[in-house]
Amino acid sequence: MQAAAELKSHHFSMGSALETTVSVWTTQVKAVLQALAHISNHLDYSKKTHAHDDAKIAADMRCRDGSPVPVSVLSSYFK
Repeated sequence: MQAAAELKSHHFSMGSALETTVSVWTTQVKAVLQALAHISNHLDYSKKTHAHDDAKIAADMRCRDGSPVPVSVLSSYFK
């Protein structure tokens, strides 16, 4: 913006064009940053949700004494 202001002060038409370019660029960068923040928030939420699901599955896949379910029992779920 400093360059645009300097060019405009010397009556160069490129000053206004550069000012417009910087303004559009700044708007687009803000939009991209906002989209990335949204994606980051969603990934944090997904990570938390899947960690909770994994803990529940791990708890469900244990015998009453706390030992892991034998592979033979797990295999029967996939037949």
